Amino acid sequence: MLIRRLALASMVCLAASSAQAARCGGDFNSFVASMSAEAQAAGVSASVVSSALGGVTIDHSVLAFDRRQRYTFNKTFEQYVSTRVGSGRINGGRAMLQRHAALLARIEQQYGVPRQILVAIWGLESDFGRGDMGKLPVIRTLATLAHDCRRSDLFQGELLAALKILQRGDLPLRDLIGAYAGEIGQTQFLPSSYIKYGVDFDGDGRVDLRHSVPDVLASTANLLHTNGFKMGGSYEEGSANFEAMREWNHAVIYRKTIAYFADQLVGR
Repeated sequence: MLIRRLALASMVCLAASSAQAARCGGDFNSFVASMSAEAQAAGVSASVVSSALGGVTIDHSVLAFDRRQRYTFNKTFEQYVSTRVGSGRINGGRAMLQRHAALLARIEQQYGVPRQILVAIWGLESDFGRGDMGKLPVIRTLATLAHDCRRSDLFQGELLAALKILQRGDLPLRDLIGAYAGEIGQTQFLPSSYIKYGVDFDGDGRVDLRHSVPDVLASTANLLHTNGFKMGGSYEEGSANFEAMREWNHAVIYRKTIAYFADQLVGR
């Protein structure tokens, strides 16, 4: 969800400090040239930079969407949860718990995050990988937002992280597709979170958060575990685990929805 991704604007980005960042606004091609040089200085190869940024243009639909967004919830919890957690999604989640029981058990053992929390997040973010994960080229989206001066430092960092995803070989450029703030994959990671928390849990040498269910669920668990989520504890509002989920989403209503959905999945 875009609300969550932009609530994380205060997180540590992979970009250089604002004093070192490319100048926003002005000529777009000059800005891209500056970002290209910065990416190569950060270890991204010239060939990757050229293939990703060569010929990139501003996406005005991304800017229009960005201007329309309101980054706060304007519904009560009851109103919001009724639109996100219905019988169909609950039944789908229970089916996922059964289908991936062995995988989820391994993830629980390694990361200490209960399976129902992971499946709830997975369901809310992309209907268990079957829903809309975004259709926009991530590099173009992030270059557009990085050039825009409203949150340039944040999105310059995300653009550099996306280039590092390509450099690592996690996804080819044709698969680097996402939503309106550059979120990628079945649980919608910003590129910086992809780099920071991504896990190659299927052992194929790549972190693939678009196609690999083991990578998706383990990476989501790793994010929560790294931020203090502990197995066996309550995850209701006011608990330490509820606070640990703040890295996933700053909004209390969204975290309450995760907890409610998780409880529904296991019949609580």
